[in-house]
Amino acid sequence: MTSIMTNTAAMAALSTLRSINSDMETTQDRISSGLRVGTAADNAAYWSIATTMRSDNKALGTVEDALGLGAAKTDVAYTAMENSKDVVDEIKKKLVAASEPGVDKSKIQKEIKELQNQLISISKSASFSGENWVYNDTNNTAATKSIVGSFNRDAQGNVSLTTLQFDTNKSSLIQVDSTGTNVTNGTGLLSSNMEYKDATGSTVTAGYSVLSMDITNMTTGALAEAISGVDATLLQMTDAAADLGALNSRVELQKNFVQDLSDSIEKGVGRLVDADMNEESTRLKALQTQQQLGIQALSIANSNSQNILSLFR
Repeated sequence: MTSIMTNTAAMAALSTLRSINSDMETTQDRISSGLRVGTAADNAAYWSIATTMRSDNKALGTVEDALGLGAAKTDVAYTAMENSKDVVDEIKKKLVAASEPGVDKSKIQKEIKELQNQLISISKSASFSGENWVYNDTNNTAATKSIVGSFNRDAQGNVSLTTLQFDTNKSSLIQVDSTGTNVTNGTGLLSSNMEYKDATGSTVTAGYSVLSMDITNMTTGALAEAISGVDATLLQMTDAAADLGALNSRVELQKNFVQDLSDSIEKGVGRLVDADMNEESTRLKALQTQQQLGIQALSIANSNSQNILSLFR
């Protein structure tokens, strides 16, 4: 039946054209944004996962910055430890030289005093971002320091942080009290009274530290004891430098891991929500062709009503 009131052919063509235009709009949005899943309406599950992982990736970016800060702190402390160790080596050489008969110990003491001042200067200068891991006073006490190492999310969605820890009591070179006086029985390797093992294996404690040592009036035997004490201090400093070096290596490894992890997460999110531009461009061309055909079909359907007029001529 042909009706001028209800044009079913035009209605069908119009419905098809609406569907084509809707698909074309979706495809154009994907091409312009580069995303296959841009909103929750596109795919709620993938959108939720992508949104959460993007947030976690931002947190990992902050972790990477924290690791960079931690690496800087350990670098500064390690540099101070290495340079201090070299200076203490020089002091040890001066003590050996002072053990020679006829040497003017007072002149050598002047050299040692300058080296002691250099040790103080190195320790005080080894500060980064307000933290000094080798010089401790009442405002900067030795303690366990934490470096944020990673951001974690478990299967239940609970989040946590992994931290790398280091006890700065191990790296303390100089410890002073509230008056600025060296603490002789503290954790400072250079400010505490020296200890060493004698020939029998017994621990001997000297009445002075590397920083307070004065050889002006020392006997040959006392100089030998001083050399043993300085040598023992050097071994402790070597151990401390090894600990700092190990931490620095761990921080660097963790930093590289976090960078790789962040890249992997970004790739994973991309696989979930990114649009395939080759596929979308092909679909757009097909939809453009369908749109032209749909418009042509609608035009034909509308012309059917005009054909009815010829029956009444």
